[in-house]
Amino acid sequence: MQLLLIHSDYIEYETKKQTPVAEKIEESLKSGRLEEALTAFMAVESVDEANPEGTIEKTVSEIEKVATQVKTNRIMLYPYAHLSSDLSSPKVAVQVLKGIETALSGKYEVKRAPFGWYKAFSISCKGHPLSELSRSIRPEETAKAAGKVEVCGEKEEVVSEALKAESTAKSYWRILTPDGDLHEIENFDLTPYPKLQQFVNYEISKSRAVERAPPHVELMRRLELADYEPGSDSGNMRYYPKGRLVKSLLENYVLDVATDFGAMEVETPIMYDMNHPTLKKYLDRFPARQYSIESDKRQMFLRFAACFGQFLINHDMTISYRNLPLRMIEMTRYSFRKEQRGELVGLRRLRAFTMPDMHSLCADMAQAVDQFKKQYDLCIDVLDNIGIHIKDYEVAIRFTKDFYESNKELIVNMARTVNKPVLVEMWDTRFFYFVLKFEFNFVDALAKASALSTVQIDVENAERYDISYVNPDGKLERPTVLHCSPSGAIERCIYALLEKAAMETEEGKVPMLPVWLSPTQVRIVPVSEKHVAFAEEVSQKLDCRVDIDDRDLSIGKKVREAGREWIPYVVVIGDKEIEDSTINVTIRAESGQNKPTKVQITPEELNSRIKGEIAGKPYRKLPLAKYLSVRPKFF
Repeated sequence: MQLLLIHSDYIEYETKKQTPVAEKIEESLKSGRLEEALTAFMAVESVDEANPEGTIEKTVSEIEKVATQVKTNRIMLYPYAHLSSDLSSPKVAVQVLKGIETALSGKYEVKRAPFGWYKAFSISCKGHPLSELSRSIRPEETAKAAGKVEVCGEKEEVVSEALKAESTAKSYWRILTPDGDLHEIENFDLTPYPKLQQFVNYEISKSRAVERAPPHVELMRRLELADYEPGSDSGNMRYYPKGRLVKSLLENYVLDVATDFGAMEVETPIMYDMNHPTLKKYLDRFPARQYSIESDKRQMFLRFAACFGQFLINHDMTISYRNLPLRMIEMTRYSFRKEQRGELVGLRRLRAFTMPDMHSLCADMAQAVDQFKKQYDLCIDVLDNIGIHIKDYEVAIRFTKDFYESNKELIVNMARTVNKPVLVEMWDTRFFYFVLKFEFNFVDALAKASALSTVQIDVENAERYDISYVNPDGKLERPTVLHCSPSGAIERCIYALLEKAAMETEEGKVPMLPVWLSPTQVRIVPVSEKHVAFAEEVSQKLDCRVDIDDRDLSIGKKVREAGREWIPYVVVIGDKEIEDSTINVTIRAESGQNKPTKVQITPEELNSRIKGEIAGKPYRKLPLAKYLSVRPKFF
């Protein structure tokens, strides 16, 4: 069952024409209207045929819960086949719809639009954070035991108990302001914070599917960074030379930062035994769907993070309190999660992705809290250097009620650090292995949010993996563990940079990547063939990624193409430049749309400027041929 719940000022419909599967109805059901109602658009699916009663029970429970939250006693049930491509038989659909109507009728004023009719309808959505919610309902008999394999279409996936718990966990959503006050979302004016409003709507609705491609999909292709790979599973991408360069620079940067922070780089397998005692338990505590494969009659899964690989190393180590906090990092190429098909789009949500995964063993909770503060600040700095600033993302902080009561100052300081309201999710009961986590969430042009950096305080896995350290008295103790991804998935950083650039273009700004990440940092455009030799001389004086457009095209077309590639510096070489030994440089960062900023400087001055901009960042050479005339095109 797919369910779309709309809290509406009104909903009205009128039947127009019946289909071959239309149910017989009385004249009174050919039109209907409800005001101040919760409208439940529903699609009964083939999976519901195994247990229609279970579907009815779960759907009624979900509708009642939302009706209580939005404080309405009117419900419109509206069959809407467009919510699913895997529909049940008409007979089962009508049975389920009528069953839901009957179950709700005793407590609510209920109307049901007829099944199998073409209908015109009008609806006015109220527009508050709870006014648009989507749910996927599965009858009890189709759910498998923890750690077992579920079949989804033709694919197999492992569904953990934590993922199931996440869908039923009772959360309290609040807005935390830098002054330390917790506000009910309904009573907090989000108007001055439009991105936070979008993020709140996204989180509470849990609507992850996308209706159209976000802007970065066109950009990743036009810039020749990445594309879908039709020869692989969905959510696995191909990266062209420019995209591989950007990925590599980001990976190296995050590893350099982690190393400076004191982390040791390791490498662990991508495949693990699903029935390994500690891994089986951990699978049930991590909210993610997994790839499952069989090898030598053993059920294996592809890792979704580097956690268990590093924990198994920690288990075998001899660790002293003098070694703490002990930090370890891996750049997981790749991590795998069996994300649902409707959620997969571009670089935003993938099934195979690169995740910098750092874990810190701390002596106790006090040291863990201290490290948590430092890693929170570290994540802010990492994203800032990548080009994603505090104003570009929203903060979510999630914790148990007990932890909040004991650590209010820590949590309030997180809001003070970013100096803006943040979204808080609090649980009465701990469902997962952590008691506190945060994420920095980028909200894109389609109002979909994606988590980037995160840190979590883990209170379970030291015990689960039998990880110990020797305290000053010579006794063994369990450490407290921190999970940290300083940047989040590398692909998501590229997605966020492209989406940010697309939104800035809409605001009238000139889009670009940071200079240190730009595949070509300087493009030299000789006016004619006789200027190519001097262009080569200039290129030799620049310690950066420089190419030369020696193609037989007009100067205007070459310059326009450089703009479409977001080249930070475009150098035009003509007779004047050869005579004066200077260069004419268009500086993209200082230009406006159709208002280029040009300067006449020496090659040495340009080189000095670029070196200052990329100082302290990783560097790789040009990923393609220097001369554009010999380059292939990927699109």
